[in-house]
Amino acid sequence: MAKKKTDEFVFDLAQPIAEELGFELVDVEFIKEGQNWFLRIYIDKDGGVSLDDCQRFSGKINVLLDDADPISQSYFLEVSSPGLDRPLKKKSDYDRSIDKAIEVNLYAQLNGSKYYKGINKGICDEILTLELEQGKVIEIPVKSIGSARLYFEF
Repeated sequence: MAKKKTDEFVFDLAQPIAEELGFELVDVEFIKEGQNWFLRIYIDKDGGVSLDDCQRFSGKINVLLDDADPISQSYFLEVSSPGLDRPLKKKSDYDRSIDKAIEVNLYAQLNGSKYYKGINKGICDEILTLELEQGKVIEIPVKSIGSARLYFEF
């Protein structure tokens, strides 16, 4: 099964479990690191997820993965929170982070840059509005966004 199809299959398998347990299914990754394959499932809920939440979800998805057997090679299953700097992938992710600092990496340059950091003003008609320093505003087509995440200065 191709990587993208594996991700999609597992996402579809995991979504009902997330809903049943009151979680948001944030993302699924199936990636190779070194010699090992990892199936990573990211869940979240208001107030954050605990280790117990991850274990409950893991126990339920494990049963479905064993029954469906969508992955031919061995892999490690990891269930975790997306973390503070969670990626923004769906419109609901951007909606949840309105008026927060985000960083955006583009596939190709827009106005001379592939990277922008600013305040998320939301998505309308597939256009992300980002307020940059000194009140400048840039509109970025969502389809040109390679990755975006919440921005934190440490």
